[in-house]
Amino acid sequence: MGAGASSITGPDGETGGHETGLGDLPESCVAAVLLHLDPPEICRAARLSRTFRGAASADFVWKAKLPENYVHLMELACGGKSPSSRKRRLFLKEIYARLCRPNPLDGGTMEFWLEKNRGGVCMSISSKALLITGIDDRRYWNHISTDESRFHTVAYLQQTWWFEVDGQIDFCFPAGAYSLFFRLHLGRISKRLGRRICSFEHVHGWDTKPVHFQLSTSEGQIATSHRYLDEPGRWILCHAGDFVVENSNVSTKLEFSMTQIDCTHTKGGICVDSVLIYPKGFMQEKIFTSSL
Repeated sequence: MGAGASSITGPDGETGGHETGLGDLPESCVAAVLLHLDPPEICRAARLSRTFRGAASADFVWKAKLPENYVHLMELACGGKSPSSRKRRLFLKEIYARLCRPNPLDGGTMEFWLEKNRGGVCMSISSKALLITGIDDRRYWNHISTDESRFHTVAYLQQTWWFEVDGQIDFCFPAGAYSLFFRLHLGRISKRLGRRICSFEHVHGWDTKPVHFQLSTSEGQIATSHRYLDEPGRWILCHAGDFVVENSNVSTKLEFSMTQIDCTHTKGGICVDSVLIYPKGFMQEKIFTSSL
C-alpha cells in the first residue's frame, strides 16, 4: 500500500477525482496495526501522516508495550511521586520514553531503565553498592575514575589472597526471565593525552583457579557457575545465572556473589565495574557463558 496508490472511480469507471492514501485510513485501524510493531518502528511510522501520528500516540498502543507494573516503576523514576500527581497528565508514550532513560536509585549507585526495543527492565548496580572484602584497605583496593563506566568509577584490585564481592537488591521486576552478569576488566585503565592506556602490571592469578559466581532469590531459585578469567584489556560480562519472576507486583530479593578464595595463591589486576541485570536473551558487549 502506498500513498495515492488508488483512486475512487464512478459507476462507469470514470475517476471520481478523489485519490485515497494512508491518510484516509481510520485512526483506530492504524493504531490496531501499530500494536504489532516495536516501539522504534511505531515512532518511525508516526512520520508518515497526521493519521499515523495520532494513532502512534494512542494510550492503548503504548500500554501494550509498557511493563505490567509501569506505574510503580514511574513512581521510582519520579522519586516516589505518583505520575497522577503531576499538573499535566502524561500520555503513556511519554511514560515509555521517560522510563527508557537511566533512572537512578539508592543515591545514584544503581540505575534501571527500559530496553527501548522490547520494553524489558534492565538494571545496573555500581561497585560502590557492592560489599567488597578489603575495599577500605588501600594496599589492596582503590576506586579509580573512568569514563568507561556509566557510574564514572570502578573498584580496582592490585593484589589479594581472598577475593570476594557480594551484593543484594530488593526490586519489583516485571514478570519474566532475567540474566545477571558481572562487568569486569583485567588490567588498569587510564587515559594519557586523550588515548586509552591499559596497564597489565598487576594482572595475575585468574588462570590458576576459576572464579565462582552464585545467584539466589527469595523464592528459592539458585544458580552457580565457575570460569577462568582471561581476555585482558577488554570489558567482559560474566554470566552468573538466570532467575524467573512470576508476579510483577511482588518484590524479588536477589543475593549474588563472585569469589575466588583459594588462599594458595594471590590474584590481582582486575576492575570491578558493576552488576548488570538484563531480560534473558538480551545481549550487550561480549558475554562469557561457558562453564567448566
